[in-house]
Amino acid sequence: MEKHVISTTAAPGAIGPYSQGIQLGDLIFTSGQLGLVPETGQLAEGVEAQAAQSLRNVQAVLAAAGSGLDKVIKTTVFLKDMNNFAKVNEVYGSFFAEPYPARSAVEVARLPKDGLVEIEVIAVK
Repeated sequence: MEKHVISTTAAPGAIGPYSQGIQLGDLIFTSGQLGLVPETGQLAEGVEAQAAQSLRNVQAVLAAAGSGLDKVIKTTVFLKDMNNFAKVNEVYGSFFAEPYPARSAVEVARLPKDGLVEIEVIAVK
């Protein structure tokens, strides 16, 4: 199978040697999306706003591949502070409907640009 690069200006561009997403067959893998506002390149203010913007960015990458959040099968949520889990979980729940995707959530020492949350997904086309 050939892999295809997914790229869109509706989400922040890659800040390193990686792609916004890759499609392999019917599977779509997004890179982690910070809560960066594409128009400004700045982080949204606060953990809830960053979580929402991160998911909007994921949504934009998926849309560029002809998919959407309803096709997500697995997410990984990276948190700067696990004490923010409930806040992020509330935002996360507003973007997904049952049956919810499988998910992992981990606390990390630091995220790029000192973000508070980063989310990556695996979806189907």
